[in-house]
Parts: sequence; structure tokens; C-alpha cells
Amino acid sequence: MSKINNGVMLNAYPDSIGTHLKDTVAMLQLPAFANAFSLFYVLPTFFNSDLDRGFSIIDYNINEELVSTKDLEALEALNIMLKFDIVLNHLSVASPQFKDLIAHGDASTYKDFFIDWNAFWEGNGTKNDEGLVIPKKEYLDKLFMRKSGLPILNVVFPDGKERPYWNTFYQKITYHPISTEDLTSLAGLDPEDATTICNKVNTAIAKKQELKSIDFGEYKGHKAAVVDIVNSKRSYLGQMDVNAKSPLVWEFYEEVLAKVGSYGCQILRLDAFAYLHKEVGETNFFNKPGTWDYLAKINEIAQKNQLVLLPEIHAEYGLHLHDEVAQEGYAIYDFFLPGLLIHAIEKGTHTALLAWGKEIIEKGYQTVNMLGCHDGIPVMDLKGKEVNGVYQKGLLEDAEIEAMMNLILERGGRVKNLYGADGQKIGYYQVNATYFSALGESEQKLLLARAIQLFMPGIPQVWYLDIFAGKNDYAAADAAGEGGHKEINRTNLSLEAVKAGLEREVVKQQLEMIRLRNTSLAFQGAVTFHDTSEERIHITWRNEDAYATLDANLKTHTFSIRYTENGEEKVWKVSH
Repeated sequence: MSKINNGVMLNAYPDSIGTHLKDTVAMLQLPAFANAFSLFYVLPTFFNSDLDRGFSIIDYNINEELVSTKDLEALEALNIMLKFDIVLNHLSVASPQFKDLIAHGDASTYKDFFIDWNAFWEGNGTKNDEGLVIPKKEYLDKLFMRKSGLPILNVVFPDGKERPYWNTFYQKITYHPISTEDLTSLAGLDPEDATTICNKVNTAIAKKQELKSIDFGEYKGHKAAVVDIVNSKRSYLGQMDVNAKSPLVWEFYEEVLAKVGSYGCQILRLDAFAYLHKEVGETNFFNKPGTWDYLAKINEIAQKNQLVLLPEIHAEYGLHLHDEVAQEGYAIYDFFLPGLLIHAIEKGTHTALLAWGKEIIEKGYQTVNMLGCHDGIPVMDLKGKEVNGVYQKGLLEDAEIEAMMNLILERGGRVKNLYGADGQKIGYYQVNATYFSALGESEQKLLLARAIQLFMPGIPQVWYLDIFAGKNDYAAADAAGEGGHKEINRTNLSLEAVKAGLEREVVKQQLEMIRLRNTSLAFQGAVTFHDTSEERIHITWRNEDAYATLDANLKTHTFSIRYTENGEEKVWKVSH
């Protein structure tokens, strides 16, 4: 991360402000935002995508509905570096590669680009009545799941047969109504019979009834053929896992990294990289040494394109995967900070927070930290974990995590869970809420949280909605339906709302602190955590004669910042 400016990073979708990236550019050109940001993490609706708000990539071409090359030129003129995602583990069903597979089946050039579930588990499981290989129990029990049920999507091939393909994350199958014309190939049906069958089927589709459960009555002899016709007309949304053992996948990565580099990317976030390596008998989450081999291979491609990699990984602190990634020389996401800060502010104690901050310094971690983001507030990451029969402590005790999570839920948050292969919940993953709402919609607490974030080691990443003290958007979360919990923290703001927000003190004061963090030479130096009583936090950054120091009280939520500007000492206080 040494090549990258140590300034502040904005985080937003291309259309988080207004309707197009040019509106975010217009916001950044306002006097209030002058010199506030040096970096911009643009989320992947920058590219062509169709699901999971950008993380189901169709291709890595610029999404011209939201982005233009003029926007990129304007950001360069503002001296703002860019950070993008490559979603290593999967591509959309609408990608050219998967569409070719569905169209041509075994004759497709991309036959091995994705993972045929049955072929992967052949010899290591038993086929059920539906032709699906169920892995042996000892293998199934080890799998790390991100959703309930097996991680598959059944795809209809040109021969009319279904095949299961590996699908770790999201999927959606849409069944479309049939007409009497669709049934003309069925012998012995008169128009009246065809109409009756269509009505039965289309009613079931509207009610989202399982096709196999439809009672065809006197037409049961046609049931299998009709179900095949319905299946042939269905459409998919889904994030299909790629087969990293295929040379074509690595050729694709070569093309993508060169392409994002041409857009001005300098930091490349590796989304879901820990799921990429798959092997029978492994958890298929951060398999070792396979994941390290793949990461090294990606890094070789990145270096050719002058890209700095930022691997994204969510795992319990007790596993110490963050430590292993850092030891390999990569920067890491500080997914621990959001929860630690809420705990510190709500409980009035710095113990856990400063223990983590000192670990960052002692171990020389290069981090990118945050409060809110496009995802949720991590809770699983804070936990301990049993490793080789020995329990490794977390950053917080389970009871403390549970209490924090329940507090956020009481304040309107939503929960994302993890599931086992049997569909049963096995734990909490994250809580979805705006950071402002998670803090009880206290402007003082938000300002304190921002100040501490900006003084913590690492590059501060700032979610656009947090700047404007955004509240939980329940209507958006509810309208998004199942899996729509993340929309609670993704409210789009008009430029008019931005300009109105800039009149609020909580917005102006955040931007003032962000600008200090982004421009002060002190933050190019070293950071020190001073010994204090448990309810206080005292942090100093020093670079030769320049310094900036934060003195905060976690019980009263008051704080002050002393800093030098052009050799002159200044004091900035925030109180109730």
C-alpha cells in the first residue's frame, strides 16, 4: 500500500448522488468538499451487472448508463485516485461466458469455465432421486455456507436436461407464464385442454408454487412434458462460481486487470477471493495453500498493471486470517473497527478498541478502515474461534457482541445470518443499519466515531451516506424483498439534498475533520496511543514538526483536536 496516498477515501455507487457518476463529481467540485478526499472507491455498478447491486458482474466494460469517460477525466483533474472491485469468485449468469454455456452445453468453449456441481463431487457423494450429487456427510459438514441449502443453481441445457452449477451467493429463478402455443407439440390436446393446463400452471407460477406439486388431475400424463416446457422458458439471475482450474479463467483475469487499469484504477479490491479455491474435503473458504497460490498468481498480474491489491475477507478474529494475509505483504480491510467503535462509545471503555489499534501498529498492518459501507456492520469478524482444539479469543466476548448487535436491532437494524448445509442458521454474519442509526441517531456520537476513525491507523474509507448522517431506510429495505436488508443503508441522495445537508453542523464538522485528515502532513508520520483512563482516548500523529492529537471522552462523547497548520497550533473542540 506504500504507493497509495494516505489520504481519505470516499465510498459510493456511481449513482449514490443523483443519477449518474457526474453528479458525484459535481458534489466533489463543491467548495465544501475541496481537498476532502484523495481516493474514491467506486462500487461495481460502475461495470455492467445485474444483481446484488453490482457484485454480479456481466462484464467489466463501463456501464454507460451511470458512467462516462468524462467523469473519469474530471476525477483525475481533482487528483482523486480510483479503487475498483474485481469479483474473483463469480460472474453473472448473463455474462457472455455463462450464456455461451447455456446456449451450447458441452460444445461450449466455456464448458469448464464454471463449476459443474455433479462433476466436482463425482465419486465423493451419492446421487439423489433428482440426479443431484449429495456430498458425503464428512465433506458436506465442512463446507462454509453463505446461504441456506446447497450452493447450486440448476441450469437447463440445450438437451432439455437440468445440471447443477456451483452458486455460493445470490440466485433468482423466474418462471414465465406459458400459452397454448407452447403446448402445440403435445399430442392429444385440444384447445380447451391446453387452455385448462395453462391456467393451472400460470396460477401456480403466480403463487410461486413448486411446479412438481401442481395437481394436473386428468392431464397428469402430460405433467412431465409441461414442466419441461415451463423450465425451458425460465430465466435466471445468479452469481455463478468460476472454475479457477480452467486456464480460460486466468486469461479472463489478465484481460480484466488490464481493462480496469486503463480506467485509472490504482487499488483493486479482491471481492470474495477466499471462496475461489475449491477442493473436495476442504471448507472451500480460504483453503490452504490453494488460496495463497491463487492470490500470488493474481498479484503477478496486478503488478504488471501497476495495481495494488486489497483482499477482502470476512472471518472471525480468532482464526487470524487477517494476520496471515498481512504477513504475505497485502493490505487488509479493518472490518473490526465499526463494531469496536460502537462498543467503545456505548460502553464508555477504550479497552478492546485500543488493544486492536496497538496490534495494528505493533504488527505493521496496512489497513483500510471504515464506519459504514455498502455492506453491513460486521459482527462475526469480532468473534473468537476454536482452532485445532484450542479456543482463540476474539476482540470482544460473545456476550458483548450479542449485546451490541441487540442494541443495533432495537434501533431498527436488520440481521444477515450464516447457514449450514441443512438450511439451519449457525450464526450471525453482520447487522445492517446506517452507522448514524446504529449509534441511536446521536449527532455527537457520530462526530466522535468519525474523529476516532480518522485518527486510527490506516486509510479512512468514508461511506457517502454517513457524511450526511443518513438514517435507516426501511422502505427501501422492505421494497427490495428477501435479501434486501442491505438497502437500509443505500439511500440515494439528490444534489439538492446534498446542498441542504451541507447546512447541517454534523455534516460541516465531519467534512472539516475529513479535510484535516486528508491534508495534514502529520498523518504522513507515525501514530501513538497514549496511556489514559479507560473512558478516554488520546491519539497523536506526528511527522517532524507537524502533529495532530485527539483527546476524547467515551462517556461524555466530547472531544478536542489540537493540530499544527503552517507551524501554528490550532485547537478544535466539539461538545454537547
